Amino acid sequence: MISDEAKKLIENNPVAISTCSMDKPNISVAAYVKVLPDEKLLITDNYMTTTVSNLHKNGKVELAVWGDDWIGYKISGKAAYEDAGKWLDYARNITENQGLPVKGAILVTIDNIKRIGD
Repeated sequence: MISDEAKKLIENNPVAISTCSMDKPNISVAAYVKVLPDEKLLITDNYMTTTVSNLHKNGKVELAVWGDDWIGYKISGKAAYEDAGKWLDYARNITENQGLPVKGAILVTIDNIKRIGD
């Protein structure tokens, strides 16, 4: 279960997301991430290109988030890219007042979450 501390960090700080295809590792930063029930995260895709391409080839992701005190979390999981339907609508609602385009939503099922920086 995601702790309240982890949820607060995830939803209130930029989150680094790393992906990899067979030959192309990539790291991006997501500004809008929401914690969902059932150990899931929803990440908005505003400007990602290589991340999306990598997800279509290999859905494994690693995420990192930390606060000003350098205490944070490393999150491992499996991601699915959604460019239609309820998750895209949800992503659009998250950023509706920010003036950002929303191309899709990345739905991450968390396999492991570990506190880092202690």
